[in-house]
Amino acid sequence: MHLRSSLKLVLILLIPTLALAGIISAFYKTTYSVTLNGEFIGYTDDKNGLQKTINEYMENGDENNIAFIDIQTLPEYSLCFVKRDKVEDTDQIIEKMKTLGTTYYEYYAVIDDGEEKYYVATKEEAEAAIDELKDKKSNNIDDLSYTKVYNIELGEFSEKDTIVAGLYEKKPVVRRASGSSTGGYTVASGKVDLSQYGVSLIHPITSGYSITSRFGPRSSGNHSGLDIASPTGTVYHAAEGGTVTFAGWSTTGYGWCIKINHGNGVETLYAHSSKLYVSVGQTVAQGEAIGEVGSTGWSTGPHLHFEIRVNGAVYNPQYYLYN
Repeated sequence: MHLRSSLKLVLILLIPTLALAGIISAFYKTTYSVTLNGEFIGYTDDKNGLQKTINEYMENGDENNIAFIDIQTLPEYSLCFVKRDKVEDTDQIIEKMKTLGTTYYEYYAVIDDGEEKYYVATKEEAEAAIDELKDKKSNNIDDLSYTKVYNIELGEFSEKDTIVAGLYEKKPVVRRASGSSTGGYTVASGKVDLSQYGVSLIHPITSGYSITSRFGPRSSGNHSGLDIASPTGTVYHAAEGGTVTFAGWSTTGYGWCIKINHGNGVETLYAHSSKLYVSVGQTVAQGEAIGEVGSTGWSTGPHLHFEIRVNGAVYNPQYYLYN
């Protein structure tokens, strides 16, 4: 009798409870409330799926060349009841998370002499550009390389043809041209104003030099120019623009030398070279590389013998340069 009474009481209590649970389940569902730094940002029915999507976004992003997304604060989840017709906010939560991250991009820089010059999306593109420059025997090929870059800004990418055209350096061509020797001159005293001939000279060698023999009388006779000592292979440049009238071996002791006509009877001469970059008839610009220092001909050490001639007379270069 006592057992029957207990069962009756349980049934009396269970029926309303089940009825209440049925009513709740008919109108409400369990879901997760999502907060970020204590701020409510939405609901999701699939906590694990949402977190997986966020993790994948942080690892891969949704653009090309993304290394990763750095998001410092992740969402928190709390189980709760909401009305069954409540639509989950998964997309809204994901978009909210995207606004919080710092994007780090990964791409490649093509480097020339330690400086980043061009950017490409992949390692293969960088290698292809450098390989083509190797095939073209670019003079700077030993200075070219590539490296992976991480940055919060995406570099501006360049096409291979643009990179090759921008980095290619033609090798200096050494020419041995024939011509008459440069002997025969008159040593002039004083100074002539070269500006009246439209000529303004610059230093053929600007650094790493010393003056070892000056213009004028010396024990072996008059010295017709200025000796500028510098290591063998030092590149020297045209002191003024003009036309090459001699580029070859001199029979009068100059060794490999160059003579440039600047017009109106003004010439410059560059002697004792180890290499010549120009040939007879070639037009050169002021400052253009035309040869390399050597010790050919009548020479006791590497230097550039530099002369200035006006209407067949030689003038002291130190009236104009290396004062």
